[in-house]
Amino acid sequence: MKIVFDKISSTPKHFELHYDSVLFRGTLKKSSHHRVTLESNLAGEKTMVCDRCGKNYSISLDIPLVLTLSDTLLNEKDDLDSIEFLDGEIDLVYIVESELNALEGEYHYCEVCQNSSEPLEIEF
Repeated sequence: MKIVFDKISSTPKHFELHYDSVLFRGTLKKSSHHRVTLESNLAGEKTMVCDRCGKNYSISLDIPLVLTLSDTLLNEKDDLDSIEFLDGEIDLVYIVESELNALEGEYHYCEVCQNSSEPLEIEF
């Protein structure tokens, strides 16, 4: 789902996107000439792989997300909560995919492994 950057005004524009079993919902609001503030939430279920035993399990998502979106290059190199859309269109699917990929990149343990008292590394 793409939204043209110039169509966003200072009045919040609501959006809702279903992606797999995740609901991405929020508002887009122009904060300056080349910037839009996205205030949203990711909610739903996500299948993860346990980093210890390798089994699949589901987690519930309820993640607030606030981002600055720009249609020009940003000078703030330390701001990880910014995304540049240089083609003039805000791609909401790209945003939700990026957030879910970042979540998958973290360490995750299923309930059994998280509550296990066995040492993580076993010497043979």
